[in-house]
Amino acid sequence: MAAPEPDAAAPPAASRVRDRSRWNWLLLVPIVVPLVPTLFNADPPRVAGFPLFYWLQLAYILLGVATTTLVYQMTKKRR
Repeated sequence: MAAPEPDAAAPPAASRVRDRSRWNWLLLVPIVVPLVPTLFNADPPRVAGFPLFYWLQLAYILLGVATTTLVYQMTKKRR
């Protein structure tokens, strides 16, 4: 019985490159900032009748998108 041939599509474990960029630490910002209650523990100011908490949630989404985009642009491989 012949040995099975190795899969040519799967790279060997030794050739995998790990991304150890310091830019990846910025991804903690959109996780930690919404967890700080002193930032949103208030009713005023109101924007369009909505209290601070609701429009600050939308700002957190924009913060997450901006941070993810920045980290992606700074860590992607240049050709």
